[in-house]
Amino acid sequence: MRLATWNINSIRSRADRALAFLERSGTDVLALQETKCTDEQFPRAGFEAAGYEVATFGLNQWNGVALISRAGLADVEKGFAGQPTFGVEPVVEARAIGATCAGVRVWSLYVPHGRAIDDPHYAYKLAWLAALKDRAQEWLAPPAGDPAAQVALVGDWNVAPRDTDVWDLEFFAGQTHITPPERAAFAAFEGAGYTEVTRVHVPEDRKYTYWDYQRLRFPKNEGMRIDFAYESPSLAARTTGVEIDRNERKGKGASDHVPVIVDLAD
Repeated sequence: MRLATWNINSIRSRADRALAFLERSGTDVLALQETKCTDEQFPRAGFEAAGYEVATFGLNQWNGVALISRAGLADVEKGFAGQPTFGVEPVVEARAIGATCAGVRVWSLYVPHGRAIDDPHYAYKLAWLAALKDRAQEWLAPPAGDPAAQVALVGDWNVAPRDTDVWDLEFFAGQTHITPPERAAFAAFEGAGYTEVTRVHVPEDRKYTYWDYQRLRFPKNEGMRIDFAYESPSLAARTTGVEIDRNERKGKGASDHVPVIVDLAD
């Protein structure tokens, strides 16, 4: 099975690119983030015509996640138990959707950005990651969990775990994404029993997955590596390769992120 994750940065603007990517790459399951539309607005017809099932979680023009699969799409969950809320009128934001695809429990995740270290959104981000880690650990740990479970936590994590995951560490000094608490929250998933497989299979430094639209960041390769795939032990053992599809950042109308593709042995 070929599984990909992609922050599409508006599916209504880039549905044609997503369809072309699916055809070109042979992807079976595509996890999307930042779809930026309600469930009703999602352009599902084109994907369904191409033989894919679609599950979406979108509340407004912000955030939004989806799963597009030709490998089954069962037991869909919008949000995870214990997911923190945010806002003056607290709401569970559209940042997580899970479904079972050919026996693999796939979660498409859009981790909160954090905005600034002194912003309430930063504390929300840390709480969100901690709650997800606790839930993910429960999925594996007996007696309630299943150590043999096939679980993939994929998406835009909005954390750069290593100094070489940003193009200029000094530029990011005092900003989110690189702070010790964020990195510790990201690393905690390893302690919960998961393996971040993209680093295993693409270990090179400065293999970015995101480039800002401003200041010619992409041509200069001034990017960030913030899109990852944590997998349960049994699923990590099935992973045969990972590709960061840098070419998808090229051309007119590209997202500021690129797909990260994970190949799983049958």
